[in-house]
Amino acid sequence: MEMSAAVFRKVHEPLTIEQVEVDKPRGREVLVRTVATGVCHSDLHVVDGLGRFPLDRPFVLGHEGAGIVEAVGADVTAVRVGDHVVACLSGFCGTCPQCLSGHPNVCTGGIVARPEDATPRLSQGGKPFRTFAAIGSYAEYMLLHENSLVRIEPDIPLDRAALVGCGVLTGVGAALRSAGLQAGQTAAVFGCGGVGLSIVQGARIGGARQIIAVDQFDSKLEMAMGVGATHTVNSTQDDPVKAVRALTKDLGVDHAFEAVGVAQLCRQAIECLAVRGTATIVGVLPPDATIEFPWMAIRPECKVQTSRMGSNQFRTDIPNYLEFYRQGRLDLDSMISRRGQLDDINDAFRAMKAGEVARTVLMFN
Repeated sequence: MEMSAAVFRKVHEPLTIEQVEVDKPRGREVLVRTVATGVCHSDLHVVDGLGRFPLDRPFVLGHEGAGIVEAVGADVTAVRVGDHVVACLSGFCGTCPQCLSGHPNVCTGGIVARPEDATPRLSQGGKPFRTFAAIGSYAEYMLLHENSLVRIEPDIPLDRAALVGCGVLTGVGAALRSAGLQAGQTAAVFGCGGVGLSIVQGARIGGARQIIAVDQFDSKLEMAMGVGATHTVNSTQDDPVKAVRALTKDLGVDHAFEAVGVAQLCRQAIECLAVRGTATIVGVLPPDATIEFPWMAIRPECKVQTSRMGSNQFRTDIPNYLEFYRQGRLDLDSMISRRGQLDDINDAFRAMKAGEVARTVLMFN
């Protein structure tokens, strides 16, 4: 079956909308008709040539998708035709030591792919295509392993639900799961894009008494205030470390989060910690990045840790976070700055770079 998809072919060049063949689901595979997909910074990293992404052949980008199950393979048990689902790039094998110990977000087994000599899931002119993060949501259909999906209630709008597949799951989970933020503690969030705004919301849901948002764009700081930040710092006008320390009466914050993937911001997050504070690096840094900081600039017994996808157990976390949305405790509506269609993908990247949006969501008919 042919479908339209946004295809990455070369670093620093726009994605092209092309016709791609998608195969029928086999075994534990699920064919999903895409309804909505968020435009995430990780996809832009690929276009800009950052990260450890193999670029030896074209592939379909996108990984923050939601849709409706169209067909299932013979061995699928998790979903049925007609189910509303959210895709998650934390696909898991279910049998490796990390999965069995309750940490499927760092699965070491990986989703089972088709054999190299089998018909590819996606192809064009007989040549196979990759899908980013085993999802490829910038397309009219997604052909996925069932362990990359979770069923959700059909009354949840799929454009909102799509956000929870990556950015919201990562940010809220970074605060509530990775950092273990407790009620009454303080937090600083460096970077207020989609993930950073979700960290702000996670800190608010967790009961933080002070949430300081740091960014270089006033528009993003306004968004942060709208979803729960108590204070803001424009890093182009004030030294973030000095500002955070001043706002906390020089105590520093219990939790600092870096949500962009910039080494300088990681250093600033570490330097604004309180005694026994924790810095959680959520952003994806370049492979050769190094983080250096003066030893005497940090308080005693501080910790620095990374967070992958909010330490999620997405089969339970995504429905839980969507229930927060239903209850009015998690604001997904204001997270969507723009909506567009597949043809708008390159302008969505431009708007992201310019700091104009928290999230653009692409909608499919």
